[in-house]
Amino acid sequence: STWFDVGFLDLRRISWNSPASLIEKLIKYEAVHDIHSWADAKNRLDEDRRCYGFFHPRLPDEPLIFVEVALLDDMAGSITPLLDVDAAPAVPGKASTAIFYSISNTQAGLRGVSFGDSLIKRVVETLRAEFPQLKTFATLSPIPGLRAWLGRNAEALLARLPKRARQALAAELGRETIDAPELLAALEDVASLDEKSARVRWLLGAAAHYLGQALTGDGKPVDAVARFHLGNGARVERLNWRADPSPKGLKQSYGLMVNYLYDLRRLDKYRAMLAQGKLPVSSAVESLQT
Repeated sequence: STWFDVGFLDLRRISWNSPASLIEKLIKYEAVHDIHSWADAKNRLDEDRRCYGFFHPRLPDEPLIFVEVALLDDMAGSITPLLDVDAAPAVPGKASTAIFYSISNTQAGLRGVSFGDSLIKRVVETLRAEFPQLKTFATLSPIPGLRAWLGRNAEALLARLPKRARQALAAELGRETIDAPELLAALEDVASLDEKSARVRWLLGAAAHYLGQALTGDGKPVDAVARFHLGNGARVERLNWRADPSPKGLKQSYGLMVNYLYDLRRLDKYRAMLAQGKLPVSSAVESLQT
């Protein structure tokens, strides 16, 4: 922890002009959305993107953690266009929003040494200096623990559901009543449904509950990604339906993703809320909670 204190680390941009050996490590270490080709890597390092890593002076070519950023004119609600290698790049000088869509720790031996908070702060400062028109800093994040948590808590969530909502779920499946195992089985094809579906509405409500109320025994968010971002002062801003249709996204969270908003004026406020055991969420997410 002493040798790798953030005070020793250099923040560097990784671009398409970086050494090929460094880009190869980016491909190797990417832990959130796999990089499948050099074209894929080039897309993530294009003119409307930024990628930054922390480097130690004794390991000048080995990123310890890196973040991938998309510069957009709105908050991203799907990962698909961000990973589309054929999509035309946006105009970074006109962007109003910086979306952090992947943060990867690269060294298993440094697990437990926290770089993320400092990385995000430094990257925000760097982006604001280069693009002073940026107003919004947010993530498009996976919800990796959702499916497993639902498997353990679906029965309790279903029991507290209003009678009319339970009836709507049963009717959608052609049944008079429905229990938790039946509901979980019926979620396997939920990604093919639109947001008006009773199953989708229930799933969104369960996800909002998971991100906005589920705590560990020591009062921290159950979800690991939520724990990271809320611990850094973000809030749960928006749930996005069918945001990650990849096999990994469906396996983790039925394709749901979440935006965490970094409101630079309220970071301390949200950290204080978290310290009191209250998870900061937007009114839109709070209204979904079951």
